[in-house]
Formats: sequence, structure tokens, C-alpha cells
Amino acid sequence: MASAPASEATEASDASSAEGSGPATPPRDHAVARAVRAAVGLWRRSLRFRVVTSTLLLGLVVVSIISLTMYRSIAAGLVDDRVDFAQAQSHQLADRAQSYFNNTDVEPGELDVSTSDFVSRTLAPPSGDDSRYVILTPSTENESSTISTVAYPQGVGLDQVPAALRQAVAADPARQQTMTIELERSDVDGSTEPITGVPIDTESVPAVVVGSQIEVPTAGDHDLYFIYPMDQEQTTLSIISRSFVLGALFLIGLVSGIAYIVTSMVVTPVRRAASAAERLSSGHLNERVSARGHDDLALLGQSFNDMADNLQTQIRQLEGLSRVQQRFVSDVSHELRTPLTTIRMAADLLHSSRDEMDPVTGRSAELLHDELDRFEGLLADLLEISRYDAGAAVLEQDPIDLYAIIDRVVRATESIADARGSEVVVHREPGQKAVAEVDSRRIERVLRNLVVNAIEHGEGRPVDIWVGSNDDAAAVMIQDHGVGLKAGEASLVFNRFWRADPARTRTTGGSGLGLAIALEDARLHHGWLQAWGEPGEGSRFRLTVPREAGAPLTTSPLPLTPREGRLPGEGGHP
Repeated sequence: MASAPASEATEASDASSAEGSGPATPPRDHAVARAVRAAVGLWRRSLRFRVVTSTLLLGLVVVSIISLTMYRSIAAGLVDDRVDFAQAQSHQLADRAQSYFNNTDVEPGELDVSTSDFVSRTLAPPSGDDSRYVILTPSTENESSTISTVAYPQGVGLDQVPAALRQAVAADPARQQTMTIELERSDVDGSTEPITGVPIDTESVPAVVVGSQIEVPTAGDHDLYFIYPMDQEQTTLSIISRSFVLGALFLIGLVSGIAYIVTSMVVTPVRRAASAAERLSSGHLNERVSARGHDDLALLGQSFNDMADNLQTQIRQLEGLSRVQQRFVSDVSHELRTPLTTIRMAADLLHSSRDEMDPVTGRSAELLHDELDRFEGLLADLLEISRYDAGAAVLEQDPIDLYAIIDRVVRATESIADARGSEVVVHREPGQKAVAEVDSRRIERVLRNLVVNAIEHGEGRPVDIWVGSNDDAAAVMIQDHGVGLKAGEASLVFNRFWRADPARTRTTGGSGLGLAIALEDARLHHGWLQAWGEPGEGSRFRLTVPREAGAPLTTSPLPLTPREGRLPGEGGHP
């Protein structure tokens, strides 16, 4: 009941923190980010998506390049044809106009009207035809006003002729001058704004302008310009561009569809094989894939099935051998206990009477007693490992303070530490506890193995022990400062009968199964037993168990390696 207000206060604090953390990100940005992440995830997961998307993008690039190249080539050809036609027709009309002015006998006062009539009837196209515009105007250096500027049909004026073209005509009057422009023309009826005079409705179209100069005997030089709008060419290019777009979309869709079908033909059998492999790895050894036909996919399926057959056969053989081996070790260990008990009784009798024997016989009785202790230890370890192999090991878990267990272990190993000259130091804060639900007998055995190993390999240097806990886990770290472990040995130390140096003698009765049994004990608690070491720097062994029985572990309260952090009160040793 007392925790409810605290929880509400925490939620309120979190809410106020979120509101005051800054401006909220727009929902649209979140949606875009989610879409990008989904696309990236699909790209990484799906081979079919990568192939189809790559084909689509590459097809789009290739088709765009080809279409753009062809469009530009066709457009250039259409413009060249239009320019050639415009130049030829303009030359012919300019000759006709020059002939008219050379042969006319119209009085100068009537020449303006006569010229306008000649331009509208002879040089301009018929009414309703906008394929050509004609403008006749005095040259830039002609100040005569006998003939005013004439433009037919309506919709264009002299302002549409670029000044550069007029200057070029004036500079070289004997030759035609050509230029392409963007023609701004008004409606055919020429309606304009009542006040400004600006055309109400205009349109823009590419056009070719051809300019030349003619001589009017009674009025001086005049410029004659023909403007040819490229309406037809523009219409043709619009049809071509639409055809290119539709053709490109159809081609890209067709290629993408083909890529999807081809990829599916490859990906689907591969996915079936991957699914079968997953089921095979999870223990379904009878899993197989379909292998019909004689193509590469059928060969892949047949190879997979052959591999599964061989794997199943070898696993069955290994399981049989393992069962026979485990049964043999268990039977031999049990059968040895009865004669060993008799031998133990006789050895104890001889050991108790060794002072009455001659020195050589007494020493032999001591050696026999010591070796029997080692043999009994080895036999006990074999029986224990046999129980793990048979799945017969069970836990008796109760809440236990790991400090109490480590204190018992330190007291039990004092004689070994004194013999090796090592000081065992337990780092703790006053009143500190680390309670976890564990089987105290098995955890004490694990810690005793770790402490004895640290003393054996500590080269007479101190052995440090840390105990830590958090909300979910409790851990014990044991560190020596001896020879350490070489690269890769941290994963081998828990193998059965493994030794770093096979020539090294066991002086404290180790059987070679201690760490293997310790690892099984840790696993039985759903815990971790991990090792780390470097040559000359010593080694560390960390046991981590959940504080509640069966709870999953995610982190350990103590760092295993120096890179993961410093241990409480950690210091150097000479």
C-alpha cells in the first residue's frame, strides 16, 4: 500500500520530464523515419526485394538515358529540317519581294498601301494559316518613312525579332541571318487590355526567324523577316515524349515482373531449404527438402538431403557412443566404490600404524593414504559428472548470503593458501550482503574449486575475492595474479580433464573435472561461469546466479574484464 503513491509520483515526474524535454517531433517525421527503417530492414532481409528493386532502378536509369538521347536526337533533326525549310522558303519569298519593288511603278505616296497589300497577298500565308509570319520594316539605318512597318498575320510584331538578329542583318545585308527564338504570340483576334494594350491571351512556342535585307528604289533598304513557329514539331515531340514515357513504364514494369518471377524461382526453394535447415538444427533430424528434376536447385536439395542423412547418422552414432560411455563411467564408478571402501579401511589401518613401521614402509603407508584420497576425489567427481550426464542432478535452493559461503570456503582453504604462501583477501563493505536463492552445497563446491585453482596458479601472490549483487543477480569474482591464461584458453578451462600445461603436476588433488562440474552447477542454477585472463596478468573467474530461482540473467553486477570497469577497492599487487 505504501508503494502506490511513490509509483504515481514517479509516473508524474516522467510525464513532466517528457513534456519539458523540448519541442515534440512532428508525427509525419516519425512516419517517414519508420518507413525508411522498414525499407532498409526489408532490403537487408529479402533477396527478392533487393533484386527487384535493383532491376527497377537500373532499368529506370538505362531507359531514361536511352529515351533522353533519342529524344534529343529527334528534336535536333526536326529543328534542322525546319531551319532548312525556313531558309529555303524565305530566300524564295525575299527574291519575289525584291523583284516586286524593282519592277513596281507605284507612286511614292501610294507605296505604303501598295506594300502592305503585296505583303498580305504574296508574302503572308493565306488567312487562318499560322505557319509563317512576315514582317517588313525599314532597316536600322534607314530614316525614310515612305513605307511603315508591316506585319502579317496578326499576333506578332517587330518586338519578337531579337535585336541581335537585326544587327546581324544590318552588318551583312547580302546574306540571310537565322536564329531560333521563343515566340510569344497573342490570340489570333489580337485582343488586348483596354488600358495597357498588353495581349490578353498569349502562348509561347519555339520558332525560327530568318532575316534578310531588300532594297526599295524609292524608299531605301528594308529588312524582311519571316518567323516560322514550330507548332508541328512541338506536337510531334510531345507525341514522341509520351510514347517514350509509356514505353519506359511498360518496359520497366515488364523487366521488374520478370525479375520478380525469376527471383521467386530461385528464392522459394532456397527459403524452403533454409526453413528445413532451421528445423534440422532445432533437433528435427528427419527434416528433408524436395529435390525434383536435374537442375541446380534439385542438386542443392539433393546435397542438403545427403548432408542431413550423414548428420543424422553421425549424431545417432555419437548419441549411442555417449550413452555407452556415460553408462560405462557410471557403472565403473559405482563398482569401484565397494573395493575402494575395503582398501580405504586397510590403508587407514596401515596409516595409523606407520609410526611402528620402519621408515621406508611408513612412508609407503603415507603415500598410499594420500593417493587413496585423490582416488576417492576422482571417483566422487566421476559419479557427479555422471549424474549431470544422466540429467539426474537436482537443486535444493534456499535464500543464502554468498558472503557466508565464501567465508566458509576461505576457512576451508587456509591450509592450502598457507602452503602456497598466498593471501586470500575478501573485499567487502561492513554489513554488505548478497542474498540469492541457490543450492548452498553446490555453490560452495563451485567457489571452493575456483579458490583452490586461484591459489594453485597464483604463484604465491594474493588472491582477491569480490561479491556483488543488484536487483536481478548476485556474483562472486575470484582473481589471481599468477601465470594467467593465453588467448583462447578461457573457453577451454571448463573442458573435462583440460590442463594449460600437461607437464604441470597436481599437488593439491585436482581431478581435472572440478571446473567442468562447476560449470554444470552454474548452468543448473540458470547462471553463468565465465573466465578471463592474460599471460602474466593473472586470471579471473566470475560466477553469476539469479537472485530469484529460475529468473533469466541479463547482466552481472561485477565486471569480468578490466575493460568492463574497475572492481570495488581494486588495487595493484606486486
